[in-house]
Amino acid sequence: MMLALLAASTWQLVWQDEFNEPGLPDPSRWGYDTGYIANNEAQWYSGPRRENARIENGHLVIEARKDNFGGHPISSARLTTASTATWTYGKIEVRAKVPTGKGTWPAIWTLGSNINKVGWPLCGEIDMMEFVGYDPEHAHFNVHTKAYNHVLKTNKGTTISVPKMSEGFHTYAIEWDAESITWFMDGKRVFSFANEHKTEAEWPFSEPQYLILNLAIGGDWGGQQGIDDSIFPAKFLVDYVRVYQKK
Repeated sequence: MMLALLAASTWQLVWQDEFNEPGLPDPSRWGYDTGYIANNEAQWYSGPRRENARIENGHLVIEARKDNFGGHPISSARLTTASTATWTYGKIEVRAKVPTGKGTWPAIWTLGSNINKVGWPLCGEIDMMEFVGYDPEHAHFNVHTKAYNHVLKTNKGTTISVPKMSEGFHTYAIEWDAESITWFMDGKRVFSFANEHKTEAEWPFSEPQYLILNLAIGGDWGGQQGIDDSIFPAKFLVDYVRVYQKK
């Protein structure tokens, strides 16, 4: 017991957002990716717009709407820390509640901050949590690198059963150091990816990563069974984001 307490005490909180101030997300913490970005998704990602991203009742609300915003049938938001904060190693913890319904595809994930220089997948991607609404009782955890990615069908990860997943909040976390990345859901270890070969193709995670929170609609994975119009407005709720590093 004493050893466990000592181990826990080595984590120091270095960055957080508790989403307590109503209004738009804090611009000192969050920026936005905008437009149609990837994966043949149906939504247009807006910038700072309350209808798509706001703080309400102590939660970040990322909302996908069928509202023809700017002439685009579906709008949503993709928040990132790319311009505000990046980390190399540590513990990232997010408490969130996913939406459900065919077509929803919320995610909590990271990308290497060198993506504009080296591209994807060499920059590395850590999917802390993905969920697709047509498969409502499973959570997905994956990693993508140049050697291991979904395009090559070599990505490393796992899927676990979570009955009634969208009915409540769950906590998703990774613990990341020079030797491995380990995923947790509600405090339970669900997957680990080891730095086995120590080459950039397999392990790009010695470089900084930034965090992304988004709600996609449709796309190559989320839209495999279509998009149900009854899902709108779909809301992805985030209670907090906390980042720790060992000191």
